[in-house]
Amino acid sequence: MQHRTASAAVLGITALTLAILPGCSPSSPARTTTSSSDSAAPRPDGNGRGDAVLSSPELAVRLLDENDLVTGYTRKPDRPSGGDADVTVLGCPALDDLGADAATGSGGGLDFPRSAKTAFTYTGSGEVTEELYSDAAIKLSDGTGRIFDAMTGCPAYQVLAGSTPVDIATQEAPAPRLGDERWSHLLTFSSGGAETVVKQTAIRDGSVLLIVSGSPALVDRHLDTALAKATATG
Repeated sequence: MQHRTASAAVLGITALTLAILPGCSPSSPARTTTSSSDSAAPRPDGNGRGDAVLSSPELAVRLLDENDLVTGYTRKPDRPSGGDADVTVLGCPALDDLGADAATGSGGGLDFPRSAKTAFTYTGSGEVTEELYSDAAIKLSDGTGRIFDAMTGCPAYQVLAGSTPVDIATQEAPAPRLGDERWSHLLTFSSGGAETVVKQTAIRDGSVLLIVSGSPALVDRHLDTALAKATATG
């Protein structure tokens, strides 16, 4: 069977693989959509609050910075564009297809043109990455949901990050009741006897999509602050 190769970019988890933290073309499972208590959440039709599409520079100033994180955090330098290793997806055809689409620019990955990203290390024990995207609400919803939904049927798979095999197990995580739509999962990366658990939570609020990835405790700690800053008005 031929496996397609994807440039690390979908939801920002391949660089994460070798660290072992964010950047492998795959993303993970479990889309958390409306439950009974969520039924009043607005539909992603672009009508309503927060529907103004923001530019990349506007998103960049809404990213967390050292002042928001308080002490113990160091910003990681930006990686050169195109510097990610290719990722071959094994054992998950749906993700394989999505990765290939993202690599060729034909859709399927989070390739929204308006975006901003930052990442921090925390006092030698943990990392956290924040990504912001802006587009029409329906586009953000469909793009993000498609990736998370693909992972629902692939609780375990493998990627080759360059020549390094990495086993990945995925597990749905409770998503906080924030924004208009939300998704969350845990990814366990295993390679060379080492194991790292990464949490990834995505929140769509109007025309803004926030993704926070990294050490589970750090993701939980900073998600509310990140969303408040990302969606602030005035």
